[in-house]
This record gives sequence, C-alpha cells and structure tokens, in this order.
Amino acid sequence: MTTKVTRNAFKGKAVAAAFLSLTLAGISLPAAAQQAEAQQAADPAVAKVKTFYDTLLSCMKQAKQLGVKGRAEKLDPVIKATFDLATMTRLAVGPAWEKFSPDQQKGAVDAFTKVTVATYANQFDGFNGEVFDVDPTPKARGADKVVETKLTPNGQPPVPLNYLMRGQGDQARIVDVYLNGTISQLATRRSEFSAAVQQGGADALIQGLQQQADKLLAAS
Repeated sequence: MTTKVTRNAFKGKAVAAAFLSLTLAGISLPAAAQQAEAQQAADPAVAKVKTFYDTLLSCMKQAKQLGVKGRAEKLDPVIKATFDLATMTRLAVGPAWEKFSPDQQKGAVDAFTKVTVATYANQFDGFNGEVFDVDPTPKARGADKVVETKLTPNGQPPVPLNYLMRGQGDQARIVDVYLNGTISQLATRRSEFSAAVQQGGADALIQGLQQQADKLLAAS
C-alpha cells in the first residue's frame, strides 16, 4: 500500500556542488553574508528537517549494527517530532475519515505511524557517502512553508526531496513529501487509502498498514 522509492534514488557518494562550495577549506564569508546565513539557519522548519536528516544519517552509518528494528527504534522519536502523522493520516483517508469511529481514527494514525517509521528503517539500510543538502531558505506556500532538499546519488544528478511544513515556529511539522520535487506522497497515499477503505472499510485499511509495517520490519 505504501509507495516505495527505488533504492538508487537514495544511494550515492557524490556531494552536491553547492554544498562543496560552502565547505571548502579557507572560504571566509563577509560579515553580512554570515549574519544572513545564521538567520536562515535559525528557521525552525529548516532546523527540524536538518535534525531529521542528522538522525537518518546516523542510522545509515550504523545500519548493520542496528538492524532494521534497531533503526526503526532510533528513528521513531524523530519521525514523530518531524512529521504531523495525524494530519497526514486524516488527509490521506479523505472524507471517509469522518465516518471512522474514534478508535478507528486512532488505530489508523498508529498504523500509519508504524509503516512510516518502518519504511524509512527499511529503505535506508546502509551508508555510501550520501549527503543531504537542505536549502536554508524555505519557500512560502500560503500559511505553510516548503523546505527544499536534495540527495545526490553516486554519479547521478541530485534528487529533489521537498517537504511541505505546516505550523508556526517550533510547531512546524511535515504534512507532505514531494518526491523528485513534484510527486506528492500524500496524493499517492490518498488514492491507495481510498481504495482500501472502499474495499473493506477502516478496519481493512488499518490491518493492511500493520501488515505492511510488520513485513518491512522483518526484512534482514
């Protein structure tokens, strides 16, 4: 039920040229540029994505020692702090959400959370020099923000991974992920969730998500 991004899109050794241009030894930025950079880096939405990536990279570097379940355990708190999983579940279910009982709504959020954590733990199963580059300046989208990031695969062009963030200040959290910069993960899930609900209702959706999470976490 969960769209899985091809592993090649998350592997690589090349460092983005923009990243290198800021990290080469001996570069000294003017005071005004340093101040602007510091202000940009302080944006809570950007900081939250960077913290998520830091934890993700740490898990990748310890992938073999941790195993998939260990990676999931380490990623669980940062994913819950970075993603608004309740809102994402509600939006993915769509109008049928109002027909779910409170227990079914909670069950759907819990199952979606589990499969989200399991997916990251399963996909990011090693480190080969990957570098995540985060644009320090988020783009406004109405009351929301888009934090643009790139992952540079080995010998391939950078892969855009953008995040729609909702909420103010430290409360900003991800409500959608745009793969390759344009493919809405939420839209894909909405189609999948709608089909599951139509076929078997809320309980079928919850059971399907739980089974998928278990399968991802059982991988070696």
